[in-house]
Amino acid sequence: MEVIYQYAWLIPVLPLLGAMLVGLGLISFNQVTNRLRQLNAVLIISLMAAAMGLSFSLLWSQIQGHPTYTRTLEWAAAGSFHLTMGYTIDHLTAVMLAIVTSVAVLVMIYTDGYMSHDSGYVRFYAYLSLFGSSMLGLVVSPNLVQIYIFWELVGMCSYLLVGFWYDRKSAADAAQKAFVTNRVGDFGLLLGILGLFWATGSFEFEVMGDRLAELVQTGSLSNVLAILFAILVFLGPVAKSAQFPLHVWLPDAMEGPTPISALIHAATMVAAGVFLIARMYPVFEHVPAAMNVIAYVGAFTAFMGATIAITQNDIKKGLAYSTISQLGYMVLAMGVGAYTAGFFHLMTHAFFKAMLFLGSGSVIHGMEGVVGHDPVVAQDMRAMGGLRKYMPVTAITFLIGCLAISGIPPFAGFWSKDEILGSAFAVNPFLWFVGWLTAGITAFYMFRMYFMTFEGQFRGKDESILQQLKSAATTAMEPEPELTPNFGPGAMKQGELAQGHDDHSDGHGHSDTPHESPWTMTLPLAVLAIPSMLIGLVGTPYKNYFEEFIYPPSETLAEVMEKTAEFDATEFYTMAGISVAIAVTGIVLAVLMYRAKKIDPAAIAAKYPSLYKLSLNKWYFDDIYYRVFVLGLRRLARQVLEVDFRVVDGAVNLTGIFTLFSGESLKYIETGRAQLYALIIFGAVLGLVIVFGVT
Repeated sequence: MEVIYQYAWLIPVLPLLGAMLVGLGLISFNQVTNRLRQLNAVLIISLMAAAMGLSFSLLWSQIQGHPTYTRTLEWAAAGSFHLTMGYTIDHLTAVMLAIVTSVAVLVMIYTDGYMSHDSGYVRFYAYLSLFGSSMLGLVVSPNLVQIYIFWELVGMCSYLLVGFWYDRKSAADAAQKAFVTNRVGDFGLLLGILGLFWATGSFEFEVMGDRLAELVQTGSLSNVLAILFAILVFLGPVAKSAQFPLHVWLPDAMEGPTPISALIHAATMVAAGVFLIARMYPVFEHVPAAMNVIAYVGAFTAFMGATIAITQNDIKKGLAYSTISQLGYMVLAMGVGAYTAGFFHLMTHAFFKAMLFLGSGSVIHGMEGVVGHDPVVAQDMRAMGGLRKYMPVTAITFLIGCLAISGIPPFAGFWSKDEILGSAFAVNPFLWFVGWLTAGITAFYMFRMYFMTFEGQFRGKDESILQQLKSAATTAMEPEPELTPNFGPGAMKQGELAQGHDDHSDGHGHSDTPHESPWTMTLPLAVLAIPSMLIGLVGTPYKNYFEEFIYPPSETLAEVMEKTAEFDATEFYTMAGISVAIAVTGIVLAVLMYRAKKIDPAAIAAKYPSLYKLSLNKWYFDDIYYRVFVLGLRRLARQVLEVDFRVVDGAVNLTGIFTLFSGESLKYIETGRAQLYALIIFGAVLGLVIVFGVT
């Protein structure tokens, strides 16, 4: 098995190789490469599948007890400073590699059906492969500097993929918003990395943790500075994992094609933030104040995301706020010290959230033939309904995802979410209450989504509804001046814009009724349904195999085994019963409102208009940020421009004017007449005599 570890570096390199080959083909032989569409897709998928096979081999080896394997080489040296690069394979890495590669392969297979008629089909595969490679490189990184390098690559790839349809203004704006928001968090992360290196002299995770604890304990480092460094590092995951207050980019990122939405939300970008918290756990656990900040930020984000999701009508944006809420659970778990529970929920969530997003893409795919290629209408659940009889595979898998995320046993989400709630209750009952209440809201909005989409009568042919949605979308859009697109190196090629970059821009030959998606899209859904139902069984409280495999770095296996042996059945059934009860309550409310029609949601919205508008307008964070940061920075820029124009340019212009006028004046003295020069000298001498004679 040692040979596998020696070639583990191939896991991120294989998809990188695929992205390079296809990318070079697009640059050098664009037309030929685009004609060989499926050949390129097969190459990309095959290389990622090879990485997946190697990842699962490493996971099996780690399960069998192979020790942590680290291989490094010196990358930079200056005096006593030495920076190494390489890769490390431990339990955490092995699980994460398996999650990322398996979800990536299924998303790539799904992409063939979803993007089959898109003119950017090959380019999308190249981006996907580069994105997967960046995330895999981040996962195997043995130190904080290497993580930061791949961290930025993940951000760059997300920019390319969110703005994939760059001729849509909304997609271009969303890509910029994601990029800028993440730069805020990444700047904090960079400051934290530098601060920790200044304090500990190392970029290695466990070394940093041990030295930081020792420095604080001996008083060599102020506790305030330790807290500051830890929170600065936490700012990176706050942005990447869309935690309050840097969560605003993730819902807008739905402007990208649905396959990338699934990959971002399940196994790559947002998972990178939680993974970094896990990697930096040796540092965080020695700073209790930072742990409290992490826990409360996670709890608030979970509650906020859930309350916004209950009023969203765009199926993808509803799932986006669901992801924000679930990421809040993971961060909450890390903050209360439930290291295993947080990572367990990351794993279970990866599978059922990928399935839910791919299911939403299948719905959009089926709807476009009926409502046209307008993404606003095709994604609006008010134009759906009754799709279960048209799309049975999509409906069944979506229902499984709803049950899993709602925490209904024995589906995967129940075991991981219940473990988080149990751990939170033991540490802070208030945080448990927030998580428990959020679980009920989660069940409500997920089944609201299911009933609006798959049950009842199909509303996609109701012209009054379609016209209402189109007019509402037109009214919501602010008029913008027409911008001339750029052509040339680094921009579009002439004629590329005319080809179109919409979903299925060439048409699919859809009928006038919804229909099931092709097998390349339904097969990944069916495969993802299996772990969504069963994978939680590896982490049951009475025999927690997952905790015996993944546990905090500060604990030993013997301590973990002793803790897992202390299973209290009464406590488990009580806590589980309470969490299932609130989930069932949320489902029943959704049934009464959106299936049985016994309760009118519109009447509730009219009765509590302030709360309804608060949720519908996303707690007004986008409006606040726009007014404070966008408009505020524009005003500041104008003031800086005034200073530049009047002070800086004024000083430069004044110097020029002085030189011009002085030169113009002096030229009249240069006459060439010796008598005049003698007179000037005589006058100057006389003046000096008078001045010095007087003094």
